Amino acid sequence: MATTTNALPQIHRTARGFCITSAVWFVIGTLVGLTTAIEFIAPDLLGNISWLVLGRIRPVHTNIVIFGFVTAGLLSVSFYMVPSLLRTELYSEKLGMITVLLWNIAVAAAGITLAMGYTQGREYAELIWPLDLVVVLLFGLICFNLFMTVKQRKEPLLYVSVWYVLAAVILSAITYCIGNVIWVPGSGALAGMPDAIILWFYGHNVLGLLLTPLAVAVAYYVIPSASRTPLYSHTLSLVGFWSLLVMYSHIGTHHLLQTPAPTWLKVVSIVGSIGMIIPVMVVLINLWYTAKGKLGQIQADVGAKFVLAGSVIYLFTCIQGPAHSLPVVQRITHFSNWVVAHAHMGVLGFAGFIALGGMYYILPKITGKPIFSKSLAELQYWLVLIGMSGFMIGLTMSGLIQGHGWRSGETVYRLLPQLHHYNIFRGAMGVLIVSSALIFLYNIIRTIFFNPGGQASGVGKES
Repeated sequence: MATTTNALPQIHRTARGFCITSAVWFVIGTLVGLTTAIEFIAPDLLGNISWLVLGRIRPVHTNIVIFGFVTAGLLSVSFYMVPSLLRTELYSEKLGMITVLLWNIAVAAAGITLAMGYTQGREYAELIWPLDLVVVLLFGLICFNLFMTVKQRKEPLLYVSVWYVLAAVILSAITYCIGNVIWVPGSGALAGMPDAIILWFYGHNVLGLLLTPLAVAVAYYVIPSASRTPLYSHTLSLVGFWSLLVMYSHIGTHHLLQTPAPTWLKVVSIVGSIGMIIPVMVVLINLWYTAKGKLGQIQADVGAKFVLAGSVIYLFTCIQGPAHSLPVVQRITHFSNWVVAHAHMGVLGFAGFIALGGMYYILPKITGKPIFSKSLAELQYWLVLIGMSGFMIGLTMSGLIQGHGWRSGETVYRLLPQLHHYNIFRGAMGVLIVSSALIFLYNIIRTIFFNPGGQASGVGKES
């Protein structure tokens, strides 16, 4: 059957599927997050509706954003990028589409069960045991598809982005099993400090061994490609890869400095946290030297611009994180909005920006059509940049007020009025983020399904 100019390519279906998945869950996840922000402003506004209370919608928000939006977006780019770098086709688009379907079912089931109150009560590891099995199965399917793609490759050299993607999926499958205590059906938990240590081994590695390597892989692909210049140093890229695995895997205990965790483990986690400056600076030096003298070309491509901004935010994230691991700092910042600011900076600012940029960059390649509206993509860039920056600044200030107040013996009820205007500011920034998510979903859907070549009225033309 002859194809028309408007038909979607038969290849890259998995990449398109994860791209749509990311766009849909970006909207849902940010809407739930905005609801959370509103509850901080007006706690009684939504009454006592059980599935809307803060204790339930907060884990709904975090799980949807991490797995539904950011991880799916990075996987979308990975399923295009890995076959392209290996000069072959994805091993099985059919298996890839099954993975996309199951991924959406798992994220939807996670949101529903958490809203109903079915949870293991462990931060970032809230999903009930049957869903844990599904998540591990999904990582297994992704590993199989990508490793078989590597096996049939025509390109003998494995570019560093392929290293990062393969490491991310295989290590995340392992850490998910360990961190969610998958060998204990039902509770999915141990008891006492061993459970807390294992939990934060997993909780920190969601960012460190899943989102970070996937995001760095995308950045290593997009920046050289958009700037039309080779990667500055292949050797540095490998130094960054191995130092990330060495430094990041054991630093989760810095979340437990106020607990009776073993002192040696606390020291190891603090040293590793400070040592994270090595892989971070190696990656950023490599990326920024690649982009040196090519900023005009990068700024002209909206996807590359997202990715470059994400790399800058990565620097700020990895300055704040090691600082927070120091006991003298943590006495002020722990349990405060400082930590919330850091989480938003890492997930949305670093990994989220790069996921959005990567999807915009590959969109013309996986659809055979230009982006529906580059102007909307530029508007989204500024909305999400201002919104995320507002989160970072407002929540950091709020957290410092909280921490210093508690350290001075101030009671919670006297501090809350001082934080109210910060919560209002937080909600306003949330409106910007939700608006950017809606724009992204609209742009993605129009590009993939309703953009016949993107030539009408100049819409969709790339400069």
